[in-house]
Amino acid sequence: GIGYYLPPEVQTSKQLSKLINKSEEWIISRTGILERRISKIDVDEMGAEAAKNALNSASREPDLILNASGVPKQTIPDTSVFIQKKLGLSGIPSFSIHATCLSFIIALKTAACFIEQNVYKRILIVSSDRGTRGRNLNQPESASLLGDAAAAILLEKSTENDPSKFLYSNMKTIPNAASLTEVRGGGTNKHPQDNDTTDEDNLFSMNGPQIYKIARLEVSKMISDDLKKNNIKRKEIKLLIPHQASGMVVKAYSKYGKFSENQVINIISNTGNCVSASIPLALAMAHENRQFDRGDLLYFIGTGAGLSIASAIIKY
Repeated sequence: GIGYYLPPEVQTSKQLSKLINKSEEWIISRTGILERRISKIDVDEMGAEAAKNALNSASREPDLILNASGVPKQTIPDTSVFIQKKLGLSGIPSFSIHATCLSFIIALKTAACFIEQNVYKRILIVSSDRGTRGRNLNQPESASLLGDAAAAILLEKSTENDPSKFLYSNMKTIPNAASLTEVRGGGTNKHPQDNDTTDEDNLFSMNGPQIYKIARLEVSKMISDDLKKNNIKRKEIKLLIPHQASGMVVKAYSKYGKFSENQVINIISNTGNCVSASIPLALAMAHENRQFDRGDLLYFIGTGAGLSIASAIIKY
């Protein structure tokens, strides 16, 4: 099962321009984003709505719920607990896989391992992020990027006659770039009760140009390594589904990654950067538009705070 939730309220870049004292043209030229969604409901309810769509065709409940989101509802208990509650379920083990924008890819790998080892049979992965809650309007470029959305998938073991398979995953973390993407507050480093904790410590901060400079080379190398290790040619990939970091980043997969534009899923102009939900949202929308079939190779790849780069190849 695959499902998603997009909040009904749309905020255009023209509307946002008034909040950050930049022109609509300035926003679009730097981010490639025309509009994004603003959620009036919290991440657990958003995630539950996406999960209901994913579970719609399932005859049985999941036996594990993985929350794969970038920002929690609160520090404790885990957000997956609240998602399960909103779904009206009880007794199902639930916890989070947290790798910021890459949470979905890492949760997908984790779920594949659990299923292969017969630990769990039906795993629900939910990515739900309300990034607009943490926008720092004093940082116009990063504030222009974020949007709200949720997406979910239900995984089961494939049958003998089913070509579906988790083929490969890869990840690399470069901690020297940790300060380039941050929310400093909310933990022990900048505790709410500390005198030196400021309001901006609790908001999203990012140095986009510096991240792009580092990540472009690392991502290009990962693509080459992934394809070589799996003896896969670029033309054999039906769809490359990247983290929708920015318009420039998504286009770079064609410009520098040597994939055709038709292969690369690009939804950012109408959704913004939806943090961890961006990859499964792009997957869900491509599925809705019937852009891939059973047996097609799908390639997930992206970057996240850390700085981390991760990828996964599946046969759908």
